[in-house]
Amino acid sequence: MKAPRTEPPRNLLLDSYRPIEGVLDEMVDAAGRPRPAWTDFVAALDALGPEELQARFARADQYLRDAGVYYRVYDRDGANEREWPLAHVPMLVDETEWTAISAGLTERADLFEAICADIYGENRLVRQGLLPPGLVASSPEYLRPLAGIRPAGGHFLHFCAFDLGRGPDGRWWVLGDRMQAASGAGFALENRVATTRALSDIYGDMDVLRLAGFFRRFRDALTGMAGEPAGRAAILTPGPLNETYYEHAYIARYLGIMLLEGGDLTVTNGRLMVRTVSGLQPVTVLWRRLDAAFADPLELRADSRIGTPGLTEALRAGSVTAVNALGSGILETRALSAFLPAIAQALNGRPLDLPAVATWWCGRAADRRTVIDNLDRMMVGPALSTRLPFEDDDATVLGSRLAASERTALVARIERDGAAFVGQEAVTLSTTPVFVGGVLEPRPASLRVYVARTANGWTAMPGGFARVGFSLDNTAIAMQRGGQAADVWVVSGSPVRHETLLPGERDAFKRSLPGTLPSRAAENLMWLGRYIERSEDTARILRAYHVRLAETSDPDMPLLADMRDYLARYGIEAEAAIPEALIGSLDSAAYSAGQVRDRFSPDGWLALRDLSNTVHRFAGTVQPGDDATRAMTVILRKLAGFSGLLSENMYRFTGWRFLEIGRRLERAIQIARSLAWLTREDAPDGALDMMLEIGDSVMTHRRQYASAGRRSLIDLLALDPLNPRSVLYQLDRMKQEIAHLPESSDRGHLSPAAKDVLRLHTALATDDPADLSTDTLDALADDIAGLYSSLARAYFA
Repeated sequence: MKAPRTEPPRNLLLDSYRPIEGVLDEMVDAAGRPRPAWTDFVAALDALGPEELQARFARADQYLRDAGVYYRVYDRDGANEREWPLAHVPMLVDETEWTAISAGLTERADLFEAICADIYGENRLVRQGLLPPGLVASSPEYLRPLAGIRPAGGHFLHFCAFDLGRGPDGRWWVLGDRMQAASGAGFALENRVATTRALSDIYGDMDVLRLAGFFRRFRDALTGMAGEPAGRAAILTPGPLNETYYEHAYIARYLGIMLLEGGDLTVTNGRLMVRTVSGLQPVTVLWRRLDAAFADPLELRADSRIGTPGLTEALRAGSVTAVNALGSGILETRALSAFLPAIAQALNGRPLDLPAVATWWCGRAADRRTVIDNLDRMMVGPALSTRLPFEDDDATVLGSRLAASERTALVARIERDGAAFVGQEAVTLSTTPVFVGGVLEPRPASLRVYVARTANGWTAMPGGFARVGFSLDNTAIAMQRGGQAADVWVVSGSPVRHETLLPGERDAFKRSLPGTLPSRAAENLMWLGRYIERSEDTARILRAYHVRLAETSDPDMPLLADMRDYLARYGIEAEAAIPEALIGSLDSAAYSAGQVRDRFSPDGWLALRDLSNTVHRFAGTVQPGDDATRAMTVILRKLAGFSGLLSENMYRFTGWRFLEIGRRLERAIQIARSLAWLTREDAPDGALDMMLEIGDSVMTHRRQYASAGRRSLIDLLALDPLNPRSVLYQLDRMKQEIAHLPESSDRGHLSPAAKDVLRLHTALATDDPADLSTDTLDALADDIAGLYSSLARAYFA
């Protein structure tokens, strides 16, 4: 009988792992042994084996694709969306070490709060010589109109991010500070979801601190600052073209906070108001995710098209709190790091526990000499830049990589205009493992950590995310340059509490009404409904067309020629199996949904993306006739699935009503137009049968009518109140939903939109089939289309 093994199990994944000489590795020590926080994790990975890990990581990538997580990349070709680049192996940090990091960042956040208050207040730091006045005054992030404005909430900073790197000596250093509009917190959540999808069993067995508590406390802080009962908090985004818009929408949905663009807001009598379908409503807390200079074209950047005129006036009046305060971006100025040690000593009486990477401002003679004499170990860049040395900043150069002529030119520029330059010690980042080709390989990594101000002071997110390079080059970490993002697990030595955004059982229970609907969101929801219904109608007509084409193989038969003429009136080329108009309708639906991502469920977005991908895949490959018939059936089935998701899952509040009105409006228009065309006196043979197919009412007609004729079709598809495809049914549904819209009646008087739909409904309900001629049906379609104008004037203007 064999004796039991006493040596520790061998980690096959570590056998091929080769740390970089002279570089600290997060996973293993100098002897190649897993560090304490990593020991169980590495053993668990090893037990799974490369093939199982590959399959699991593929599932994580699939989740991110299904959820539509993307990052916008800007290159020579413009802005392009690319899938979120997840580095599948998380970075692990021991809780004890994390506690020290959190304390150091809290101290740093307090210091920056004091500096910002001084810069826009008494300017003692400048008077005492701790900050050069020219450095402040020349910064594009110093916003003079904000000078002297004390924030309504009493604080300039509420949500900050810090980029950290660990040096070869094992110490953590601050590489950069993010106070302007710190991004990435939402991506950190998605990293956690994707990573735990792949490694749920390992995550469940390890005591990893949860993220939800951090977001719950910050959400409670935002709503607490908003006040009651009229105040509300909102997130301000530059819009869908911003590189991190997905994150803005995700955070808004996750926290249940309105997502607004600058055009959604207006300032009235010194108060910031959001345009909603219920009229102007006050916003008292604005978590901005756009650079401050663009926030107010009236007093800041006049060329901004994404801001709100008068926002500075509202801040001056104290009616709104900005998170973070406008002007706080000056704290990101790279040259400021050169003065932080002296400022910390003056204000706190001691150095910062978590120091920044060594920085020299070349506006000082001694610093300038130091940078020039030590250029080989310096990264040199613009003093007023707010980017990190390893981020996508072409103006920053690594001295050791310069040719002799480039070095001479740079030194001459520094000596000529030293105040424009800053030198920072070249960063040698620690490495963390990535999974490449079935093995683990080291890659340089930096850590982004978030702190938020709550009712009980600053709190740090127990994790954040790590930027990991695709290569061993430190400059390849930036997302714009192809870097990856890894989840960060803070590993505790004891069981952790499971936290969620939900209140505890003992917390006070309160049912509140759903949030106010901004006018822009309502308009996009209505157009989403219209585009989806337009796509369905087009697909039904095309399927009926291609069925007959497949049966006869004669595109010149009268009915097919007639339908081509009809479709051509609306820019649809029936000769193409997948017309551009159909693709355009679905793309427009996706665009409208993208404008309201914060109000869209992940399942609904996945279904819409699947629809768009399907129709684009069919384009250019599907042939007219039977092939196109099958393609249209697939598209219709997926449209039905998407519509079913909306119908069954959306809460029956104002947003759903606008979506439903849009669907019913478009269906009524399309049915009335098709009826007018296919039931006219000179319509070719087979037109009535085709109309029944388009109206999805073949079986209903057979059960209710002895024979098919023009009057029976009009009775069923125009006048039947029980047929969900009839025009009258659509008007009835619109009448019901418009009656529930805000201000649909005033003291018993109907709104213009309610009057218009009631007038159309009453007129059609009292008609007989014989009353509805071709011209009458065409006019009815135009009158129904005019309902949109009534609604737009009332709710979208």
